[in-house]
Amino acid sequence: MSRDRAGHVCPHFHGAVELIGRRWSGAILYALARSGRLRFAELNECVPGMSDRLLSARLRELESAGLVSREVHSGPGVRVSYSLTAKGDALKPAIGSVEDWARRWHKA
Repeated sequence: MSRDRAGHVCPHFHGAVELIGRRWSGAILYALARSGRLRFAELNECVPGMSDRLLSARLRELESAGLVSREVHSGPGVRVSYSLTAKGDALKPAIGSVEDWARRWHKA
């Protein structure tokens, strides 16, 4: 873990963990990392037990942080899809490492 000379945790590390460690945020990032572009309903299926309202809120937070991109598709009926940005895509190795750790050490 990154610490300064006084032993304090790196604020960048702490901020990143606070962002991606919020309830459901990791699951959303995981789904997008595994599946690519997903529509709202598809994301909702990937993360069972999460309300539409909370999914919307987490997507807005992740979009504001620059990790998720929201794309509106015109045509008959409005369709919205979500995908990882380059910044979010850079999390894929970390997401994979957490998945590997979880498979080995965290028994669901």
